[in-house]
Amino acid sequence: MPHEASGRAATTEGEAMTTKSKGTYQITGWDEKPYSEKKGQAKLTAAHVTNTFSGDIEGEGKAEYLMAYPSETYATFVGLQQVVGSVKGRKGSFVLEVHGTFANGQAKADWTVVPESGTEELQGIKGEGGFVSTSDGGVDLTLDYTI
Repeated sequence: MPHEASGRAATTEGEAMTTKSKGTYQITGWDEKPYSEKKGQAKLTAAHVTNTFSGDIEGEGKAEYLMAYPSETYATFVGLQQVVGSVKGRKGSFVLEVHGTFANGQAKADWTVVPESGTEELQGIKGEGGFVSTSDGGVDLTLDYTI
């Protein structure tokens, strides 16, 4: 059974150690444009988003999201975000595949590191996690990964 020690969760013998990371990001840019808006149908948009990460993940993120708004209060989105910076001091970049929702004023998403997207000291990174937006406009995030 896995256990935690110093931010690392042990796995069975012979498997890679999973490192748990936490942090936040602030949205620094949001450019969203509709590409389908027809009465009686869900509105479809595309958004280019930039973020600044802090905590265990430091750096900049650039994301492209496709969103569907079936109502004024609910949306679902998918996208890719490239993160350039460091993870617990290891420098490089990687790409996150994101699936999420926006409901009741809060965005929530799960993400997975795109296989073979890691560069430099993050080459070989694998992992998953997610984020939840906060009332102050920030985002709390997690990423459990192996390298």
